[in-house]
Amino acid sequence: MNALKKLCYLLAMFALTITAASCSDNDEEIVVVEPELTPSQVLASTPWETTNAKNQNGQPVPLTDSNVVNFVGFAYFKADGTFTMYNLDNSPKMHGDWSISADGTTRTIVAKDNNGNVLFTRVVKITVLTKQEFTYRVFPDANNQSVYYDIIHTPTTHPEP
Repeated sequence: MNALKKLCYLLAMFALTITAASCSDNDEEIVVVEPELTPSQVLASTPWETTNAKNQNGQPVPLTDSNVVNFVGFAYFKADGTFTMYNLDNSPKMHGDWSISADGTTRTIVAKDNNGNVLFTRVVKITVLTKQEFTYRVFPDANNQSVYYDIIHTPTTHPEP
């Protein structure tokens, strides 16, 4: 086995994605498929920015609308189960702990103050969770599920303030 093949097999053992072109020689092509990520791994894979919101009719809602403005900003979900969120002007919004249900249908955040005391817990329904989009649904009135807003996030390269 030549050095290129050895390197490709070694990287594959560590679940790194390798394109076939980067690991081919004249004899054989090696293709390594990216392993499927868990919902938690997808959420922690990138920083997210709120880029859109829609109402229950699918109509766009301005991010400044009073029904969605509190959900707008940059979110950084870390693999260790902690998160930080910032407003779009980089001012701190909240921090604490997060989790996603194993089936990827709900996300829970537990916001904490600087002393680690719980401020609130919020559970939201996830409607889209891919590497390209993270959308969850909020209900202004928990007793009226016919009125809701989908808060849409996309990956960002914005560094954490």
